[in-house]
Amino acid sequence: MAIEENAPQPFKYHPSTPRNMGIMDGEGFSLPVVATVEVVDVVITFTDSAKAAMRAEFQGDEDSRVLVISAQSGGCSGYLYDMKIIEEPDDDLFQKLDVDGMTVLIHNKDSALLSGITIDFKDSLMGGGFQIENPNADRACGCGQSFG
Repeated sequence: MAIEENAPQPFKYHPSTPRNMGIMDGEGFSLPVVATVEVVDVVITFTDSAKAAMRAEFQGDEDSRVLVISAQSGGCSGYLYDMKIIEEPDDDLFQKLDVDGMTVLIHNKDSALLSGITIDFKDSLMGGGFQIENPNADRACGCGQSFG
């Protein structure tokens, strides 16, 4: 079977050939944006129901695992809350909070967005989950998961 002469050829990477992150047919390029991040001492309020739900999620692993709360870009209002339980990272860019023997980490880059929040847990017929009240948010979506 013959290969057509004008058929696209597979991309070949040549380490000695410089590559640009080009846009608009090579007429420009993009660079990472560097922004100054305000770091504040984080204060977060957890309701009793939030603490009970957190303890249930830890399943007895409070000594080896941590809850990380962060603000991720996205959602209809600009940022999404993200909460996950992970092994404790070896990173000094997190602020550590002790919440009734459970460790909560907030990354310094999210400190100004998340300091002052109140975390509650609501149980309802439609599911339930953690709800966050954020005095720093100018706007929030109806689902309560996104803020800006």
